Amino acid sequence: MNRGIIQSVRGMNDILPATCQTWINVEQTIREVVSLYGYDEIRTPVLEKTDLFRRSIGEQTDIVEKEMYTFVDRNHDSLTLRPEGTASCIRAGIAHGLLHNSTQRWWYSGPMFRHERPQKGRYRQFHQFGIEAIGWSGPDIDSEIISLGNRLWKMLGLTDLRLEINTLGSRESRRKYIDELTRFLATHISELDEASVIRFNQNPLRILDSKDRNTKALLVNAPVIRDYLTHEDKTHFDSLCRHLDSLRIDYHINNRLVRGLDYYTGAVFEWITPGQGSQNAVCGGGRYDNLVQQLGGSPTPAAGFACGLERLISLLEGQEDRRQPDLAIDVWMVLLGESAALAGHPLAEELREAGIQVTCNCGGGSIGKQLRRADQSGARYAVIVGDQELESNRAIIKELRADDEQSGIPLENVVDFLTKQLNNKTTSL
Repeated sequence: MNRGIIQSVRGMNDILPATCQTWINVEQTIREVVSLYGYDEIRTPVLEKTDLFRRSIGEQTDIVEKEMYTFVDRNHDSLTLRPEGTASCIRAGIAHGLLHNSTQRWWYSGPMFRHERPQKGRYRQFHQFGIEAIGWSGPDIDSEIISLGNRLWKMLGLTDLRLEINTLGSRESRRKYIDELTRFLATHISELDEASVIRFNQNPLRILDSKDRNTKALLVNAPVIRDYLTHEDKTHFDSLCRHLDSLRIDYHINNRLVRGLDYYTGAVFEWITPGQGSQNAVCGGGRYDNLVQQLGGSPTPAAGFACGLERLISLLEGQEDRRQPDLAIDVWMVLLGESAALAGHPLAEELREAGIQVTCNCGGGSIGKQLRRADQSGARYAVIVGDQELESNRAIIKELRADDEQSGIPLENVVDFLTKQLNNKTTSL
């Protein structure tokens, strides 16, 4: 009995072969950039104890209250699919004794899970790349993190991103500011949106992150945290700005920027795409100097950022002047008949042994049909082998991305010929 087609779970997005090459290019570029800055990879489980995220992200955040995938397992433990990467990294660092009297530069990449309303570039299973710099308290590490992100955008060919920065200050600064912000908001409580009214009684600072148009207009006249910073907090933020100036990294100070996770302290930042509405953040981060202690470790300063790869790749695909991805393969083997297949597949293995990417035509077909397949594959060369070629112990090599004439090459010379040709193409690029 036909029970119908089983669809994917809503918000769990398939990444199909046509898109995978873009993902591979982005992931390779990330690896290149983090290696330039000396960051080591860390991998953590996708499933963690729920208390990890309640203690780190904050009980009253939208993520913990509404968006986490949480369940009780057979041992009656409450477990959660990780909604972000920083808490897991810190948990791992504490558990393995890596953060005691030590400094760490880490990066991670992998799937995260939030039960949000799916939309373009934002899914319930999404992939996140992030970096964590643990053990440094000065603004130099903040600027290094921002510089790393800035270099990544350049190497990907991304343009039109704007860096916004702010500071949330220390606990002392925030306490003074929240008192003043609460007094201001109390006189306008009837004008706030429903979500902001709830936040007013739980965490007024989170109202600054409201996406409601009327609330955002009201906040134009609200007090700003920079007026309540301690001398140390102001010195740190001003020094960060000087570092960014010295690096020639453009930035805009946004006094309303607070980020969506409760563990942030001190400097925070986001890269946004102007004109993209409320969901315009591409990457964001900042300092979280209290998180290690919150999760059971010794007081340890730290900073980092996270970037959603779906949103990043969506931007790349929509940008006409972005860097073109590498072609998928080097060679397509056009094999005309069984004898050609018996000779062609061993030749393909020799080419692969030399590091050349090869796809062999399977399923037969005329030479015209096979060459169309070769062209559609994105291959640079077609190697044609048929009965006539076998009789003369030669292969026809056709360059598919140029108008050069076909070359007849002895079979024993095909590997050397293509190796030289492909190396010359790579060098010329």
